[in-house]
Amino acid sequence: MNIHFSILDTSSVSSILPFIQELTHRKFSDALLLERFQKMIDQNYECVGIYNENTLIGCCGLWYQMRHYSGASCELDHFFIQSEYRSQGIGNTFIAWLEAHAQSKNCEALELNSYVANAASHKLYFREGFKILGFHFLKKIK
Repeated sequence: MNIHFSILDTSSVSSILPFIQELTHRKFSDALLLERFQKMIDQNYECVGIYNENTLIGCCGLWYQMRHYSGASCELDHFFIQSEYRSQGIGNTFIAWLEAHAQSKNCEALELNSYVANAASHKLYFREGFKILGFHFLKKIK
């Protein structure tokens, strides 16, 4: 394996849609997701691809913001690695890369949300030093 990480250019965001569809259990059309990603790109968002050679095998979105409780922060979003590449240390290596990348942008903290049912990811996040700070609540209003 030759694993490496790279920021996706805005025209490549569509390449992560199969991962987002799997992560969200296909709740949204590709067209809606593309529309949302285009808007996200304009709002302090970037996306990192995980590659084995030249094959995209995972991704993670990054949101940059200032938080009153953590200072300059990078929030990891839709952290995804294809199932056949899991449990091989890629997640640990990727988090180390993400941490260094966030530090290069003067971030003081990494944070993320994780679906409650995704216990396998929780093990990774705990091993990497993440702590549970609270719950993420959502109320759809439209």
